[in-house]
Amino acid sequence: MPTLTEWAYPLAESLLAEPLPRRWNHCLGVAERARTIALVLDQDADLLEAAAVLHDIGYAPDLAKTGFHPLDGARYLRDVAGADERVINLVAHHSCAWLEAEARGMREELEGEFPRESAHLNDALCYCDMNTTPDGTPTNPIDRINEIAGRYGPESLIGQFIRRAEPEILACTSRVLERVGAAKRQPM
Repeated sequence: MPTLTEWAYPLAESLLAEPLPRRWNHCLGVAERARTIALVLDQDADLLEAAAVLHDIGYAPDLAKTGFHPLDGARYLRDVAGADERVINLVAHHSCAWLEAEARGMREELEGEFPRESAHLNDALCYCDMNTTPDGTPTNPIDRINEIAGRYGPESLIGQFIRRAEPEILACTSRVLERVGAAKRQPM
Protein backbone atom coordinates (compact mmCIF):
# COMPACT_ATOMS: atom_id res chain seq x y z
CA MET A 1 0.00 0.00 0.00
CA PRO A 2 1.46 3.39 -0.98
CA THR A 3 2.18 6.05 1.61
CA LEU A 4 0.11 9.22 1.56
CA THR A 5 2.87 11.09 -0.23
CA GLU A 6 3.32 8.33 -2.81
CA TRP A 7 -0.40 8.69 -3.55
CA ALA A 8 -0.56 12.51 -3.33
CA TYR A 9 2.27 13.58 -5.64
CA PRO A 10 0.95 11.92 -8.83
CA LEU A 11 -2.57 13.14 -8.10
CA ALA A 12 -1.48 16.75 -7.58
CA GLU A 13 0.77 16.58 -10.64
CA SER A 14 -2.06 15.24 -12.82
CA LEU A 15 -4.30 18.14 -11.78
CA LEU A 16 -1.81 21.03 -11.79
CA ALA A 17 1.36 20.40 -13.80
CA GLU A 18 -0.05 20.99 -17.28
CA PRO A 19 -2.79 23.61 -16.77
CA LEU A 20 -1.06 25.52 -13.95
CA PRO A 21 2.71 24.83 -13.98
CA ARG A 22 3.54 27.75 -11.67
CA ARG A 23 0.96 26.55 -9.11
CA TRP A 24 2.44 23.04 -9.40
CA ASN A 25 5.92 24.44 -8.67
CA HIS A 26 4.49 26.28 -5.66
CA CYS A 27 2.94 23.04 -4.34
CA LEU A 28 6.25 21.21 -4.79
CA GLY A 29 7.99 23.98 -2.84
CA VAL A 30 5.39 23.83 -0.05
CA ALA A 31 5.94 20.06 0.18
CA GLU A 32 9.69 20.66 0.34
CA ARG A 33 9.14 23.06 3.27
CA ALA A 34 7.09 20.31 4.94
CA ARG A 35 10.06 17.96 4.76
CA THR A 36 12.24 20.57 6.48
CA ILE A 37 10.02 20.54 9.59
CA ALA A 38 9.38 16.78 9.69
CA LEU A 39 11.34 16.49 12.95
CA VAL A 40 8.48 18.20 14.85
CA LEU A 41 5.73 16.13 13.24
CA ASP A 42 6.65 12.55 14.19
CA GLN A 43 4.09 10.18 12.61
CA ASP A 44 2.29 13.12 10.95
CA ALA A 45 5.21 14.08 8.66
CA ASP A 46 3.84 12.05 5.73
CA LEU A 47 0.36 13.48 6.32
CA LEU A 48 1.63 17.06 6.25
CA GLU A 49 3.72 16.54 3.13
CA ALA A 50 0.74 14.96 1.32
CA ALA A 51 -1.50 17.88 2.31
CA ALA A 52 1.23 20.32 1.27
CA VAL A 53 1.54 18.99 -2.26
CA LEU A 54 -2.27 18.86 -2.60
CA HIS A 55 -3.20 22.10 -0.83
CA ASP A 56 -3.84 24.16 -3.99
CA ILE A 57 -5.48 21.57 -6.27
CA GLY A 58 -8.74 23.51 -5.97
CA TYR A 59 -7.27 25.97 -8.49
CA ALA A 60 -7.26 23.27 -11.18
CA PRO A 61 -9.70 24.30 -13.92
CA ASP A 62 -11.63 21.02 -13.72
CA LEU A 63 -12.07 21.35 -9.94
CA ALA A 64 -12.84 25.05 -9.55
CA LYS A 65 -16.57 25.08 -8.84
CA THR A 66 -17.10 27.75 -6.15
CA GLY A 67 -14.02 29.85 -6.84
CA PHE A 68 -12.85 29.20 -3.27
CA HIS A 69 -9.95 26.83 -3.83
CA PRO A 70 -9.66 25.28 -0.33
CA LEU A 71 -13.29 24.16 -0.49
CA ASP A 72 -13.12 23.03 -4.12
CA GLY A 73 -9.93 21.04 -3.46
CA ALA A 74 -11.27 19.42 -0.29
CA ARG A 75 -14.54 18.44 -1.96
CA TYR A 76 -12.65 16.83 -4.83
CA LEU A 77 -10.42 14.93 -2.43
CA ARG A 78 -13.46 13.70 -0.48
CA ASP A 79 -15.95 13.07 -3.27
CA VAL A 80 -13.75 11.91 -6.14
CA ALA A 81 -10.29 10.93 -4.92
CA GLY A 82 -11.36 9.15 -1.71
CA ALA A 83 -8.50 10.80 0.16
CA ASP A 84 -7.53 10.39 3.80
CA GLU A 85 -9.90 12.48 5.93
CA ARG A 86 -7.08 14.30 7.69
CA VAL A 87 -5.49 15.33 4.38
CA ILE A 88 -8.88 16.60 3.21
CA ASN A 89 -9.36 18.66 6.38
CA LEU A 90 -5.89 20.18 6.13
CA VAL A 91 -6.48 21.18 2.50
CA ALA A 92 -9.88 22.65 3.42
CA HIS A 93 -8.45 24.84 6.17
CA HIS A 94 -4.96 25.65 4.89
CA SER A 95 -3.44 29.06 5.55
CA CYS A 96 -6.30 30.65 7.49
CA ALA A 97 -8.91 29.58 4.93
CA TRP A 98 -11.68 30.16 7.46
CA LEU A 99 -10.97 33.89 7.28
CA GLU A 100 -11.26 33.91 3.51
CA ALA A 101 -14.38 31.75 3.76
CA GLU A 102 -15.85 34.31 6.12
CA ALA A 103 -15.13 37.12 3.66
CA ARG A 104 -16.86 35.09 0.95
CA GLY A 105 -19.88 34.26 3.14
CA MET A 106 -18.84 30.58 3.08
CA ARG A 107 -17.47 29.98 6.58
CA GLU A 108 -20.46 27.93 7.78
CA GLU A 109 -20.29 25.84 4.62
CA LEU A 110 -16.54 25.20 5.03
CA GLU A 111 -16.68 24.41 8.74
CA GLY A 112 -19.91 22.40 8.39
CA GLU A 113 -18.32 20.05 5.88
CA PHE A 114 -14.75 19.88 7.11
CA PRO A 115 -13.54 19.92 10.72
CA ARG A 116 -10.17 21.46 11.46
CA GLU A 117 -7.23 19.26 12.23
CA SER A 118 -5.07 19.86 15.28
CA ALA A 119 -3.60 23.32 15.67
CA HIS A 120 0.00 22.14 15.30
CA LEU A 121 -0.77 20.64 11.87
CA ASN A 122 -2.70 23.69 10.69
CA ASP A 123 0.20 25.86 11.88
CA ALA A 124 2.65 23.63 10.05
CA LEU A 125 0.81 23.77 6.72
CA CYS A 126 0.36 27.54 7.00
CA TYR A 127 4.08 27.88 7.77
CA CYS A 128 4.99 25.82 4.69
CA ASP A 129 2.63 27.71 2.37
CA MET A 130 3.53 31.17 3.62
CA ASN A 131 7.27 30.49 3.42
CA THR A 132 7.10 29.49 -0.28
CA THR A 133 6.92 31.81 -3.30
CA PRO A 134 4.49 31.21 -6.17
CA ASP A 135 7.45 29.68 -8.04
CA GLY A 136 8.24 27.25 -5.22
CA THR A 137 11.35 28.86 -3.75
CA PRO A 138 11.78 29.67 -0.07
CA THR A 139 10.71 33.07 1.22
CA ASN A 140 9.45 34.56 4.47
CA PRO A 141 5.84 35.21 5.45
CA ILE A 142 6.06 39.01 5.30
CA ASP A 143 7.34 38.97 1.72
CA ARG A 144 4.78 36.29 0.82
CA ILE A 145 1.88 38.30 2.27
CA ASN A 146 3.09 41.42 0.46
CA GLU A 147 3.39 39.45 -2.79
CA ILE A 148 -0.18 38.11 -2.45
CA ALA A 149 -1.61 41.54 -1.60
CA GLY A 150 0.29 43.06 -4.54
CA ARG A 151 -0.78 40.37 -6.99
CA TYR A 152 -4.48 40.63 -6.17
CA GLY A 153 -4.58 44.30 -5.17
CA PRO A 154 -5.12 45.71 -1.68
CA GLU A 155 -8.85 46.37 -2.23
CA SER A 156 -9.61 42.89 -3.61
CA LEU A 157 -11.23 40.22 -1.45
CA ILE A 158 -7.92 38.29 -1.38
CA GLY A 159 -5.90 41.43 -0.64
CA GLN A 160 -8.16 42.28 2.29
CA PHE A 161 -8.28 38.67 3.52
CA ILE A 162 -4.48 38.26 3.51
CA ARG A 163 -3.99 41.49 5.49
CA ARG A 164 -6.64 40.36 7.99
CA ALA A 165 -4.94 36.96 8.25
CA GLU A 166 -1.43 38.43 8.57
CA PRO A 167 -1.25 38.35 12.40
CA GLU A 168 -2.33 34.70 12.48
CA ILE A 169 0.03 33.75 9.65
CA LEU A 170 2.94 35.34 11.53
CA ALA A 171 1.84 33.62 14.76
CA CYS A 172 1.70 30.23 12.98
CA THR A 173 5.20 30.76 11.66
CA SER A 174 6.46 31.76 15.10
CA ARG A 175 4.90 28.69 16.76
CA VAL A 176 6.39 26.34 14.17
CA LEU A 177 9.84 27.90 14.46
CA GLU A 178 9.65 27.63 18.26
CA ARG A 179 8.83 23.90 17.97
CA VAL A 180 11.64 23.35 15.47
CA GLY A 181 14.10 25.22 17.70
CA ALA A 182 13.06 23.23 20.77
CA ALA A 183 13.38 19.94 18.87
CA LYS A 184 16.86 20.84 17.69
CA ARG A 185 17.93 21.64 21.26
CA GLN A 186 16.82 18.22 22.55
CA PRO A 187 19.67 15.79 23.24
CA MET A 188 19.80 12.79 20.94
